[in-house]
Amino acid sequence: MGEFDIRKLLTRIFYRLRRESFNLGVSEYLAALDAIENTDLWGNSVDDLKQDNLKQDNLKQLIRLLWCSSLVEQNRLEMIWESIIATATPKEETKTSSITETGIETEESFSEEDKQIQLEQENKLDNKRETVRQQQKQEFAPQPVQAPFTPTELVGDIEFQNYWQLSRRYMVYSWRYLRFPVADGAEDVLDVSATVEQVAKQGFFLKPVYQRRESNHAHLLLLIDQEGSMAPFHRFTRDLVETAKDEGGIQRVDVGYFHNIPANSVYQDSHLTEPVVLEDLLASCDSETRVLIVSDGGAARGYRRMERVRAITDVIFDIKQHTSLIAWLNPMPKERWSNSSAQILSYIVPMYQMNQEGFSQAINTVQGQVWQPNR
Repeated sequence: MGEFDIRKLLTRIFYRLRRESFNLGVSEYLAALDAIENTDLWGNSVDDLKQDNLKQDNLKQLIRLLWCSSLVEQNRLEMIWESIIATATPKEETKTSSITETGIETEESFSEEDKQIQLEQENKLDNKRETVRQQQKQEFAPQPVQAPFTPTELVGDIEFQNYWQLSRRYMVYSWRYLRFPVADGAEDVLDVSATVEQVAKQGFFLKPVYQRRESNHAHLLLLIDQEGSMAPFHRFTRDLVETAKDEGGIQRVDVGYFHNIPANSVYQDSHLTEPVVLEDLLASCDSETRVLIVSDGGAARGYRRMERVRAITDVIFDIKQHTSLIAWLNPMPKERWSNSSAQILSYIVPMYQMNQEGFSQAINTVQGQVWQPNR
């Protein structure tokens, strides 16, 4: 085209971008037309190439802002723009009115220069096309995705998997039955039967009879085997301690941790770093103190070691000097007690499995119900 027509160039670029799959419609085209209506900035034609280039840059910047929504589209616009401008740039017409002393520029020399310029522009376009292709590959390269989870079939011992039925909620529920009620609260509980009896004796109603409110003064001592073969059961022993202390409604809960045998010293923390003399811990116990031992008693590895049995028997004897309310919770199924130290210990102290039934029986035992040794 002989003149730089801003509207024709805009229309030509619009159609070209639509063919290149740009998301453009009539509204985008009209918005661009409205933006170039300012004739002071654009105009229809210019007199010199310098002003021409300035308006081309302004138009390209406008199109980039209105029609390009990503860096890739901006790079593609650059490539398309160069190809259109290369064919649409007005060529200066040669003026033949004045002839210099050095000679006249012939049509052949102009054609050679034009071919050289066009060749350079094509090389630039090729380089830009390659750059755009590389950026598109980087932006749209397939991203790594996580393989879908495929559950595998469990081939383990189903009987042992279904063994655990002692939930934290059930622990809280069962601890509520561990009680030692003492009527030492406020005297605000109406005794209906005593009131009726008093009225019958006096022949008239004078005042109601009130009793003191009962509170739970239960004292629980937990002796928990820690680490070693008991490591897989730390979650359950932790829940046992937390529910007894925080949610069981028990007035006082003492905890002693040991490893295999509760010897002369036990520990106040589960990491076995704060020792305390066992006799000092038992000194705070009385006949109403409930003692619950939690250990596998050698059943996890199936060992029967008489030195372990004798050491634990001595500790149980010391405990029974203070209280007879004692029970043992074993996290291993009863079938695993056979031929182990736990089998012998189960004849010395009431021993139960750590499931719902066993936990309830252990609570009943430390509440003073009669226990029958295993036969």
